[in-house]
Amino acid sequence: MAIEVTVTDPQTDDDQKRPEPGEKQTSMELNLRKGVDGSVMIFDHEDIDIVILPEQNKIVALPKEVLTDEVYDTQNHLYKHLAKKGIIEFDSIKGGNVYGALEALMQKSAFEGLNPVQAAIFQIGKFIEDERPYFESEKAYFDREEKKLLEPGEEDSTELGEVPHEETKGSLRPGWIRGPYGIYDMYRV
Repeated sequence: MAIEVTVTDPQTDDDQKRPEPGEKQTSMELNLRKGVDGSVMIFDHEDIDIVILPEQNKIVALPKEVLTDEVYDTQNHLYKHLAKKGIIEFDSIKGGNVYGALEALMQKSAFEGLNPVQAAIFQIGKFIEDERPYFESEKAYFDREEKKLLEPGEEDSTELGEVPHEETKGSLRPGWIRGPYGIYDMYRV
């Protein structure tokens, strides 16, 4: 018993034009740089920098500042996303030779004309787009908290206005020395 499968585009209309081979199908903006060795460095993510090494067929995720649990979770999400999209070999994810770095091998292209580096850049861009709302909400939260502390509203401030300075304030008076362990000796200086 043979099974016949036909793959077609869903909701194909006559009005919808199929892109020609080599024609630009989509675009996105990324902050990336190409290194002297041909590596592509992507700097758009808040927690990690991503480096694609075409010569070694690797994708490396490096922490930007300090290695934290958030950085590791971000690296984990990135590699899960890339593995789900077929960009990397899932069993090749391992620690890199830089502290806090994770690296994975890119899969070789089985399709003629498909550049694995371009596919990796595109999927990394999609990952960053998916993560962007999280970072924007986190930044907005910290900005609100900072504004609440630096510029309190009427309900968060007192009516005292300027508080006059007194010669002595608080419980630590100049000239009085307190001893350790709750033994208070008074000395006049």
